[in-house]
Amino acid sequence: MDTIKAKIIPLPKEQWKGTIIPMRYTTQEYYDVKMEKVEKGYEFAIHRCRFDNPVSHYPEEYDFPDKLYADHWDKAYAWGIVEERDGVEELVACIETCPEEWSNRLMVTELWVHEKLRRQGAAHALMAVAKEQAVLEHRRAVILETQSCNVGAITFYQKEGFGPIGFDTCCYSNRDIERKEVRINMGYFPRRHKKVSEEEIGIRPEEPCDYHKTEQMVLLAFWNKHRKGCNEHLLVHKLRESDTYIPKLSRVAVAGDEIVGCICYSRAWLERVETADVAAAGETGVCAPREDNCGNVQRKEILTFGPLCVAPAWQGCGVGELLLKETLVLAKEAGYEGIVIFGEPEYYPRHGFQTCDHFGVTTADGKNFDAFMGIELAEGGLSGFGGRLCLPDVFADLPEEENEAFTRAFIAPAKQKFPGQWD
Repeated sequence: MDTIKAKIIPLPKEQWKGTIIPMRYTTQEYYDVKMEKVEKGYEFAIHRCRFDNPVSHYPEEYDFPDKLYADHWDKAYAWGIVEERDGVEELVACIETCPEEWSNRLMVTELWVHEKLRRQGAAHALMAVAKEQAVLEHRRAVILETQSCNVGAITFYQKEGFGPIGFDTCCYSNRDIERKEVRINMGYFPRRHKKVSEEEIGIRPEEPCDYHKTEQMVLLAFWNKHRKGCNEHLLVHKLRESDTYIPKLSRVAVAGDEIVGCICYSRAWLERVETADVAAAGETGVCAPREDNCGNVQRKEILTFGPLCVAPAWQGCGVGELLLKETLVLAKEAGYEGIVIFGEPEYYPRHGFQTCDHFGVTTADGKNFDAFMGIELAEGGLSGFGGRLCLPDVFADLPEEENEAFTRAFIAPAKQKFPGQWD
């Protein structure tokens, strides 16, 4: 099978839980692990050696063979390559991951490729999914375990950028060193730039020659994050054509000729309405601002922004913070009193944002949740008015067919399902 054409698909837990993974391999080499107590502590050494005769390992020799969605991996998620024969699905390759939340690492709990697919790129493609998940979830490392005698696997992991981070001399038995089957822990660390300074990154208004490059960066920043694929690049494109867009506040971040981040500001409104009017907003979160300001209906113009995003290779080094720092000052100087957004609740509170229930502000349909946040640029700028948020129609005017056609003009990775996506 050509793995370029082979589709990697999610393996739902309800269908694949308990599937035995036939981990078998034959090796002529092993890594000899030596541990010795010396006067000032311990000395460790790991050297590649050769068996006198080939050694094979297979599932039947273990009491607990590898299975998908084992009970102790309660947050596991799996993907694989499946062949269908006579109406029966056969698993021919898979990878399973599970977040280690307390340490913010992503563990690869299973990785297996059938003999007929090996050395064709299937394992590399599966590992790319795990690396993408780690970036999407902002994990600081991807970790896994293998055996010191599985030299083929260790060689593959090294090519994938993994290195040893530790070992366990009694994981499988009390004779692991003697049996030449010591657990080796390996780790991969997604690329991170050091914290950038204002001198290293330029913050400036976007120019027409930037448009396509900005949209490409936005696509890569959001791809597979909230859904399979994304439509935020189309939103940026359509925002520029909207009379609610505010280019004098919006900015791009540049490193040389590269667009590495952007923030797009638009007008929004707070509206105080009768309870009956709230339900009319529907589920989109968008409601048209009223043209009157009388009776029980009052309206106040505020700001929203979105997207605020950073190119994947530049995330985690302060580019978004630089964009926020400069534009919040610009927004205040322009006389705006508050900003309301939908954003990541782990990020924005570090920059002064609070959930909107602090201000008596709700979504268009009267709701509040952690990702719905705001910041006051003047005392009482939000809390002194309250009400519901009304966003411009452009935020909801993103038809899937139009998005698919627009995306064809960009370099887009494969669409993939990941845990935590909205749909």
